[in-house]
Amino acid sequence: MVKNELIQRSPVRILEKAMHGSLKPGEMGVVAGPSGLGKTSVLVQIALDKLFQDKKVIHISFTPNADFVLDWYSIVFNELINKKNVENAGALKEQLAANRILMNFSQTGVDSDVIRKSLHSMIVEGGYKAETIIIDGFDFSTPSYERIKSFKDFIQERGISAWYSCAVTETARPGEKTIHPYIKDLEEIFDCIVDIDSKAGHLELSVVKSRKETENAGRPVKLDPKTLLLLDS
Repeated sequence: MVKNELIQRSPVRILEKAMHGSLKPGEMGVVAGPSGLGKTSVLVQIALDKLFQDKKVIHISFTPNADFVLDWYSIVFNELINKKNVENAGALKEQLAANRILMNFSQTGVDSDVIRKSLHSMIVEGGYKAETIIIDGFDFSTPSYERIKSFKDFIQERGISAWYSCAVTETARPGEKTIHPYIKDLEEIFDCIVDIDSKAGHLELSVVKSRKETENAGRPVKLDPKTLLLLDS
């Protein structure tokens, strides 16, 4: 019952409305914005929403600190169940963790083939039927089209959805409702592109591309500047 309530009332539903629906199998999205504005929190909220639905998630992190992602899962989980008087919250947290695998890679010395082979071994050979892959902290400053496209081909073959985060600099960011230069050359690969920006009193997520559309995205979604949780109003 608790999980059903968390699913139905999840602010992720608001983000999905702005995207014209959640990512489908084989689709790929990216959350772009300056460092420290909550990209990891957004991806963790998306991952937890899948976990509450008893779906399996693989979270790939390129951050040097392996505990960084675990800490975010604990922080977001605690915020989501706060004020809901959840009994056996520890057991629920363990249940979610059983459907999640965390993988940590270095930005240097690891190419896309190594990551795909690791995922192939886990998903195909190991039978871990992940439905969502999160790729957090990937360096988009010098990506190759072929590297990102090959990963898109992989998830399409396996019927898996995937979300990236993309860190950009304040000075490099363009105007509202446009796609950042880091991603512009990769635009056709991503089915959904979400921009995160700082506004007066809150943070804001704007869907700048949803499927093939760049003009008809839904209204911006607010992000609490203190908790970094998606807000439903």
